[in-house]
Amino acid sequence: MEEIPREVERALRKKAAPKRQRLNQVVVDELTHAIVGTKAITDFSELVGKWTPNLRFDQIIAAQREIDSDQWK
Repeated sequence: MEEIPREVERALRKKAAPKRQRLNQVVVDELTHAIVGTKAITDFSELVGKWTPNLRFDQIIAAQREIDSDQWK
């Protein structure tokens, strides 16, 4: 088996670093994207810290969590 060219390894490591992914995972993601055309979602680290508060959403969720005591008799 041949070695990965240095410039390819550097590019893969550069992609892995900001996502804090293992190099192997980046290779799998890139191969999947190149062959299948879609990126395999393996983690959601890119979404961490992106939640923005939404009062209406919180109100809807709170209403869904209320127990209707008449239905639980």
